[in-house]
Amino acid sequence: MTRKPRFVADTNILISSLLLFNSLPGQAVHQALSIGVLLRSEATLFELARVLERSKFDDYATLEERKTFLDWLIRETDNVEIEKSVVACRDPKDDKFLELAVNGGAACVISGDNDLLVLDPFQGIPILSPARFIARY
Repeated sequence: MTRKPRFVADTNILISSLLLFNSLPGQAVHQALSIGVLLRSEATLFELARVLERSKFDDYATLEERKTFLDWLIRETDNVEIEKSVVACRDPKDDKFLELAVNGGAACVISGDNDLLVLDPFQGIPILSPARFIARY
């Protein structure tokens, strides 16, 4: 049996997919889910939950809608235990996405963050903008 491709989407990509469903990040997330599996770790989920609580998103989605999105994401993603740490990104807060990709056997990381994009590819794992992800997959 062939395993579905596994993908990592960073926090900004996931938030954009919630707030702007038809945006390129939104399209990339939905495409990733239609052809494969999105991955999460305790660290990436914690960051997403913390960011979704920010009041600056109130004009785009209610807190309840954001919590519903988080619950949906937990159900629709695979959790990965981080056994191998990674220290490679010029922004250390982004290492958690590289760790997730490496530990989860990801086919690629979807990100618009230049701190991650400059590392493309990382240990053989492509790091793609949403537009490049859509074009490739």
